[in-house]
Amino acid sequence: MNTKLKIGLAAVLIVAIGGGAIGLASSARSRPSPTSHVLTFAEGPGAAPNYIFPYMSCTNFSVATINAFQFEMYRPLYWFGFGANATYTPALSLAAPPVMSNGDRTITIRTKGWKFADGQSINAQSVMFFLNMYHSVPTDYCGYNKGYGIPDQLASAQGSGDAVTLHFTTSVNPKWILYNYLSEITPMANVWDVSAPGRPSTCASGAYGAATTDAACKAVYTYLTAQASMESTYTDTLWQSGVSGPWTLRHFDNLGNVTFVANPAYSGPQKAQVSSVVELPFTTTSAEQIALRAGKVDLGYIDPSSVTQLGTPTQPGANWSPIANNFNLEVGAPWSVDYAPYNFNPLNPQSKFLDQLYVRQALQMTVDQPLMIRKILKGYGYPQTTPLPPVTPVAISGPVSTRNPYPYDPTAAATLLRHHGWRVVGGQLTCEAAGTAATECGAGIGRGDVLAITVLYGSGIPSLQTQVDTEVSEWRSLGIDATENAKPFNEVVGDCVSSSSSWSVCLWGAGWIFAPDYYPSGESLFVPGASFNIGAYSNPALTAAVKRTTFGTATLAEYSQITAQQLPVLFQPNGTIGYAGSGIGEVIKTLKASDGAGFTPNSLTNFMPEYYHF
Repeated sequence: MNTKLKIGLAAVLIVAIGGGAIGLASSARSRPSPTSHVLTFAEGPGAAPNYIFPYMSCTNFSVATINAFQFEMYRPLYWFGFGANATYTPALSLAAPPVMSNGDRTITIRTKGWKFADGQSINAQSVMFFLNMYHSVPTDYCGYNKGYGIPDQLASAQGSGDAVTLHFTTSVNPKWILYNYLSEITPMANVWDVSAPGRPSTCASGAYGAATTDAACKAVYTYLTAQASMESTYTDTLWQSGVSGPWTLRHFDNLGNVTFVANPAYSGPQKAQVSSVVELPFTTTSAEQIALRAGKVDLGYIDPSSVTQLGTPTQPGANWSPIANNFNLEVGAPWSVDYAPYNFNPLNPQSKFLDQLYVRQALQMTVDQPLMIRKILKGYGYPQTTPLPPVTPVAISGPVSTRNPYPYDPTAAATLLRHHGWRVVGGQLTCEAAGTAATECGAGIGRGDVLAITVLYGSGIPSLQTQVDTEVSEWRSLGIDATENAKPFNEVVGDCVSSSSSWSVCLWGAGWIFAPDYYPSGESLFVPGASFNIGAYSNPALTAAVKRTTFGTATLAEYSQITAQQLPVLFQPNGTIGYAGSGIGEVIKTLKASDGAGFTPNSLTNFMPEYYHF
């Protein structure tokens, strides 16, 4: 969930639609011929890809599944992220830059005529296929935000030949609509437009918004999701004929072992330069480091606890000594917000505590981010006090204060809790002043209630384990009854997204990367009904501020300030990014990169092995 700083993200992220974005060298430039080499890539600990259909719910909406798996095969209409940066990249996009008109109410898109693996052109109908499905089953896609963008503000859509025209009900922020909605459209091949084997449908060709089109798309969606639930089908013709990216899938199993081979029909500027790419699963960081040390991984990672010398996000220190002769250490700055959501769902019996702002303030004041960055992350991190990425350009953010409104201060936290009627009784923080006055515990909290929280977090990552242990220890020192519950990454995300009542704080260890919705606004995270508002937070003032940044052209300053003050989430130190989203990346020294791609891990965690060769 991160980005890189070496080329100056502030200079490259703010791009006008239609120009100013990063360019790539011509495909005619001489490159090494494909070799028989196999490139091995380490998946994140406990974070193997688990879904192939690029229209999915938040349960499967992870870096492991999207950026390092689906993107190899299925490219979005507009591509963001190349080399170390997060910028819009026209040369890798399937369509020319969108053209705004009619007071920013109309968008015209022209596809480039690239091909799917089965030879079909990626055209307007391929785009309409996705849009028609989105209109049919919007809430089943994690990018959906009720009342925002596509499809809710899309009055009509028509496609013919290579041109798609979108008409919106109101003016939209041009950067926002490109970064957060057009970027999420994945053109889909006609081979997927079936409701059963041998039963063609009309989801792709139907009129947008028509009842018959919606019915057709629902049937197609039901069939494709059923197929996607069976991992044994992933290498079948159905899925591989619809590939638009540089790689096709040769092997996949339910452990996460993945093998890609070159897609000869890929139309983009860079073809594969190795014979295959193998992605390897690991349950823990320690297991991955053993494989790295044994030379079984070319692109991998280490836990920050393994390094002995402090570094910074821009000046790495010494590498892990057992591999320093063969690997280079690489880190980048995150295009993400690192946080742990609170569970405000009324079904959570501990939500009555989290509903109180003063409780959230006390919890935040016992998170010593500078110390954890220094001791746990070994300097490879940034303090997180707002919902924006630490390197957000001022042109996007506006004048955001860098002052932490709730700096580490356990004494002040204890005083705040006492002021609101809590006393430590038998080692537990107990409410003695029930009620809703300024000096009482708050609505729903009864006299004698013990302040308790349950922390669900991702297992198998030593630095994350230490981070959770540190925070829980601080809370227990105040008398808070804090319970830890560790599960593998995919299980943690599944439990948290399902609004389970079994957690109060969810810390999967990666926060939220602003991808594939790249504009760091808050409609996905903090607006009621938003796709990833998994804690069910609601604040009318915050919602209004978000709308001013999406439907209008306001900067993110007001939204950022309200979020920093109101704490809908527990902000965490934001570690640098390595490969597979881990904090410190390792790249074997014999590997080379083409066309300026470099080895600084991509800010959006995009894995682009076609640019690598030996």
